[in-house]
Amino acid sequence: MAFEDYLRFLIALVFVLALIALLAWLAKRYGVPGAFSRPRSARRLSIVESLPIDARHRLILVRRDAVEHLVMLGAGGDSLIETGIAPPPTPPDTSASTTTDAPSEAR
Repeated sequence: MAFEDYLRFLIALVFVLALIALLAWLAKRYGVPGAFSRPRSARRLSIVESLPIDARHRLILVRRDAVEHLVMLGAGGDSLIETGIAPPPTPPDTSASTTTDAPSEAR
């Protein structure tokens, strides 16, 4: 084989690897739609909050439908701390009302 053949092989290899890297980046950036994927608003499972306890343990609050579960994740295994927690009620929207009850004093 001549040097040109090796060079052509190397250029083709770099080109194919660059295409694979580009497709992987695009799939990560924009997501790959699956056959059974749901829109983000229709998902039933989400992580509400996560709190690191120490270097090896993490406490997470998982919401499934309208029920929350508290789970401890760690190196020794995972433990369910509490289940069936009702999520807190959402506060009413107070940004629409801008009136005050007390009259302002003029000096």
